Amino acid sequence: MKLGIAALVVGYVLSQFYRAFLAVLAPVLQSDLGASPAQLADASGLWFLVFAAMQIPVGIALDRIGPRRTVASILGLAGAGGTALFAMAQGPGAIVAAMALIGVGCSPVLMSSFYIFARTYSPAVFGTLAGLLIGVGNLGNLGAALPLSLAVEAFGWRETVAALAVVTLVVALAMWRFIQDPPVVPAAEGQGGMGQVLRNPSIWAIFILMAAGYAPSAAIRGLWVGPYFSDVMAASAAQIGTVTLIMGFAMVAGNFAYGPMDRLFGSRKWPNLIGNLCGAAALALLWLAPAPGWWAAVALIAAVGFFGMSFPLMMAHGRAFFPPHLVGRGVTVLNLFGIGGVGLMQVASGRVFTAASAGGEPVAAYGALFGFFAVVIAIGCGAYAFSQDRTD
Repeated sequence: MKLGIAALVVGYVLSQFYRAFLAVLAPVLQSDLGASPAQLADASGLWFLVFAAMQIPVGIALDRIGPRRTVASILGLAGAGGTALFAMAQGPGAIVAAMALIGVGCSPVLMSSFYIFARTYSPAVFGTLAGLLIGVGNLGNLGAALPLSLAVEAFGWRETVAALAVVTLVVALAMWRFIQDPPVVPAAEGQGGMGQVLRNPSIWAIFILMAAGYAPSAAIRGLWVGPYFSDVMAASAAQIGTVTLIMGFAMVAGNFAYGPMDRLFGSRKWPNLIGNLCGAAALALLWLAPAPGWWAAVALIAAVGFFGMSFPLMMAHGRAFFPPHLVGRGVTVLNLFGIGGVGLMQVASGRVFTAASAGGEPVAAYGALFGFFAVVIAIGCGAYAFSQDRTD
């Protein structure tokens, strides 16, 4: 099982990589394929939307057939296939289709890991294990920063992405070989199904912040950090790679910081709420002063990344409301809201930026973009303030 979990960790590193690598590839895709910023925002957003839509069938599959067949087959077919299509793309439409396929491929990786954690380990350590997994997985964010830019410069973007397709296929085969399914828990008569998950009134406030809290950091890291520093700070490609690396490290640190907070403070609600409010404050400062100077901008972007990583502790909070036979469907519905929120915000952010750019002033357009994200988090926090705290 250790080798199976190791394969899942590597798979999640790839998942984090794929959701973030367009930020670095955007300039070369614009020059080689004529892709516009709005088209790339749609492609990135579609990755998240397709990923989110897959959570319902993934959750059902986890509860019925287990994680091994679910994750290995989907990642191998859709993940590796979509990456190969990306490498052969001849226009923006192929990039959009490839990102959708990659989103399908990555959709079961994290939830398969959470399913194994929930069914194998003590509930009290679920948040810590989730934080560790996501923290290590965010190495994919780091890989999609400066290392990716160096690889593209040395080998070309098509060759680099083609190599990633081979790596993805090898990881899927390792999952098929080494993952061991926990025993299936049968539901009592009348107690199984997605309806029971959605009828739980305690979970809806958590759903709302799941949809709002992760979206800004994921959207900025996955797409907007590169164009922002290029347009507003006149940053070079190497400087953009460095900034994305700094934000990636901040996101890794945030995951490790949030993970054990429920055991440190005896609460899941309040660390989540306070952390997300801090992230909203950093975005509000960028809204008010979108060109605050190089180091101030780097620090605020890093703060957005750090405080936006409440995802593992939010998952632990929501998971506490689900009985064993609904763990698979419960955590995937939580993930649907978390990732679906990113997809919607990614697409909406492109529209907000385009509308705000009508005056031709990029600084004001990025200010409006950051303000949009700040308001989204504030709304999520307002709903989450009414949630019921629960620890294991």
